Amino acid sequence: MKSHIIKTLAFGMMMLVLWSCKKDEVQSVASDSPASGTLKASETTLNLEKANEAETAVTFNFTEPDFGFKAAVKNTLQIAIKGSNFAAPKEVAIDAKVTSKTYTVLEFNQVLLALELPFDSATEIEARVKSEVNDKLKTIYSSTVSMSVKPYPLIAWAYVPGNYQGWNPATADSLISATGNGIYTGYIYYNADAGNNYEFKITPAKSWATAYGDGGGGSLSTSGGNLKVAGPGSYQITANLNALTYEIKKYSWGIIGSATPTGWDSDTDMKYNNGTGVWSVTLPLTVGEIKFRLNDDWGTNYGGAGGVLNTNNDNNIKIDAAGNYRVSIDINAKTYTITKL
Repeated sequence: MKSHIIKTLAFGMMMLVLWSCKKDEVQSVASDSPASGTLKASETTLNLEKANEAETAVTFNFTEPDFGFKAAVKNTLQIAIKGSNFAAPKEVAIDAKVTSKTYTVLEFNQVLLALELPFDSATEIEARVKSEVNDKLKTIYSSTVSMSVKPYPLIAWAYVPGNYQGWNPATADSLISATGNGIYTGYIYYNADAGNNYEFKITPAKSWATAYGDGGGGSLSTSGGNLKVAGPGSYQITANLNALTYEIKKYSWGIIGSATPTGWDSDTDMKYNNGTGVWSVTLPLTVGEIKFRLNDDWGTNYGGAGGVLNTNNDNNIKIDAAGNYRVSIDINAKTYTITKL
């Protein structure tokens, strides 16, 4: 009798354990149709300004999705240009159990700059939250928030003191980083009368406190010798102060044509202003025609009409009167000006 009771109790315990396991198993089965989370933004129209960079720009609030069971969900805020189907989003991981993300003006501006948005007009963007558990369960996405945003440039400069200007960092030409990302580009003109000395260094400030020279193999070093270009003319210089690398390319725009001093045989080089982004030169012109060429070659050339540059091969720019002229071009804006002095 005693043995029978013990067996009965043992059987009951086994059934209880099996039922408990089955219950747990049922609880851990994912839903066939998990419920997506929702995302909302405190602001949907943002015209960011540097003067307000410490203030709050936007707060994103979201509800977590429901996978049908309690799970460790990895949430990521995605921001992308509207219409791109989030092909190349900027992503920010969100800590577990956190359901909001607040950006200051400076922080959100940096996200927008990473998307390479224009500064002079508003752009439509979208935001959503990507939620993942593991590679066996389908990734789900929250509702999408549409926003109209306009960032401001975080312009930064580096300087190029050298023999061409007397080795003075305070008055040296500059390289520009339009987004302040540590990569600087500019165009420096080296005069033909520099005495075959076309050496320079790169400084992050208008002083010699830190100066980068040639570290060998395209690298920059504070203990390196002077950098140099091959000879007179205009050069594009790019300095990556994050990776401590540099690149130098011959790069110049010039004027050619029957109205110029050398006719259609050769270019008169223009000089670049790193502050305004404009190439210009003062020269005598006669009655005739001109065009603009890149690197003394017909591979890239512009004619124009009415102050607008174009690539129409038949559209030479006419000069109707002889005289001394100031000629300028803005390659980014595709415009030109010709002013008789």
